[in-house]
Amino acid sequence: MFKKAVEAKSHQRLSGADRKKLKRTLRDRFPRASDADIDALLPPKTEITVSKFQNRVLVYSVEGGFPVFFDVDGRGTDIFPTVFALWKVPELLPCFLLKGGEVSQFVIGGADLMFPGISIPADGLPSFLSGEPWAVKVPGNPAPIAVGSTTMSSTEALKAGLRGKALRITHYYRDLLWGSVEGHSVPNAGFLEDVVVEDPAFLSTSQVSDSCEGAADSSNDQKNGEEGIIDADNANSEPNSTSATQYDFDGNIVEQVAADVGDLKLTENVDTVETNEEQHVLTTEDVDAYLDKCLLQALHTTVKDKDLPMPGSTLWSNHILPCRPSGITLDIKKSSHKKLTKLLQAKSSAGLISVKEDKYKKESMLFSVNRGHPDYLSFKPEKRPAEKASQAVDHAASDNIQPAKILEVTEVYKPSVHVNPIFASVGADTGRLYTFSEACDVVFNYIEKDNLVKPTDKSIVVLDPTLCDALFKGAIKKGTTYPTEIHKKDLGSTFVNRMQAHHVVTRGSQSVVRKGALKTIQIVTERRQGNKKMTKLSGLETFLMDPEALASELQKKFACSTTVAELPGKKGQEVLIQGGVIADVAKHLVEQFGIPKRYIEVLDKTARK
Repeated sequence: MFKKAVEAKSHQRLSGADRKKLKRTLRDRFPRASDADIDALLPPKTEITVSKFQNRVLVYSVEGGFPVFFDVDGRGTDIFPTVFALWKVPELLPCFLLKGGEVSQFVIGGADLMFPGISIPADGLPSFLSGEPWAVKVPGNPAPIAVGSTTMSSTEALKAGLRGKALRITHYYRDLLWGSVEGHSVPNAGFLEDVVVEDPAFLSTSQVSDSCEGAADSSNDQKNGEEGIIDADNANSEPNSTSATQYDFDGNIVEQVAADVGDLKLTENVDTVETNEEQHVLTTEDVDAYLDKCLLQALHTTVKDKDLPMPGSTLWSNHILPCRPSGITLDIKKSSHKKLTKLLQAKSSAGLISVKEDKYKKESMLFSVNRGHPDYLSFKPEKRPAEKASQAVDHAASDNIQPAKILEVTEVYKPSVHVNPIFASVGADTGRLYTFSEACDVVFNYIEKDNLVKPTDKSIVVLDPTLCDALFKGAIKKGTTYPTEIHKKDLGSTFVNRMQAHHVVTRGSQSVVRKGALKTIQIVTERRQGNKKMTKLSGLETFLMDPEALASELQKKFACSTTVAELPGKKGQEVLIQGGVIADVAKHLVEQFGIPKRYIEVLDKTARK
């Protein structure tokens, strides 16, 4: 966010009404903060200025140029405290604790925080949602060194095996925000005047609290010649004594920071429970064996037929990886398959699963699981404590979500005249709805009953007249020869495409079945008279959402006027929202109502070509 220098376009004083609005926004954004905390950062009788930057970022500063908050998009929905503010009120945000000083070097250098660099408490990973503001601390020091937003929820993090990016860093100690506002590059402009400041990672708990208390008690009539020193030496860190930065009373730099960030040596007394994971050197055969075991464990425990088809990346991150044994790191590149796609294709050729490549996403999709396969039947799944912990976190996270907002969308299919003979042949009901995997089971039962598998190649199915008509009658151009065989991996999707598509939408206790493919929600931004923008939102009824209730909710969230009108020439209603809030509305539907992104269609007619 502040890695590159960006000049402010304007500076202006915040009016009384805007000051009150800012405080209301902060109370909603940071529920941990008390009124006293907010007043400590934004004193009632102190002038507050807002600086507007070319990248749409707003920086709020108190009198003297001390930045306390910054707004990423300028709308108030993505506002963060600065490191300066967190030094004064450390408990404003929940914090991730780093494993050690080596990790902090990268964070202070501007890198995002990864899960392997976080010290997990004994009681487990704390519960959080995606997009929440969190801070970063080093052990033994209450002063945060960076702030950012979470990239996934705690539930998703556990399913991914605590791997990947945890926090997208937006601001960190010593970035260009230090010098971007009113020429100040250290926090002493607000409450640590005329001080030689060491890196915050070096300050002990008592020193940070003493410095803040001393700042609150210090009088405003300090002389220009008075100077204080914060001793950064403590039992847990060895600071570089040459890395001090000295400032005069005007805030001008007398001596620039001499130490390089790479030389930082932060607290080393981390819980030495650090990485005592088993450092086994796995052979290619060992990795293959673990992959087979984890895949079968996932197919038995977490992969349900109702979740299919499933992208291969989801299968890997949310199902296979969480099933690996404790202390074992699985790397697909160290296996004989080298790639996840080849692993899935190998298991598909063996008949364990059915896989097909999505030509749009260029990704392998898991379509079905052969639960009658010998490998599947002979495997005995293990009861893993990680699954219980994940379920506990799921339960805890679900407590924060209103049951009425939980959405479940299922694609189902009804037999048509083309495939009715296949269903009748195996004794299946032609009047009910089937999921993708259930429909595939019907056609594979027919193949097994009539023994249509090619003797010389078990992956090829020989088409008899009934099956050939079910798959291709009416779909082949006249004069074209009908195929005589088909590959097993293509059979399921071809058979299901000949059925009538339906979908089931469930929200809480309410459920509805509709014919045809699921229609998307449309969000369109247009220009009206006077060059004003208007955002239109339609298609909510498909997902069992009340347009009137949503309009009222968006009116409060975006502080703008909203109305509900009938769709011209169509059934249903649309929500009209004042302003161009197309991205914010889409984000709100995903996070608060669980609408999958693939069912949201956006069109900004105001964008320049």
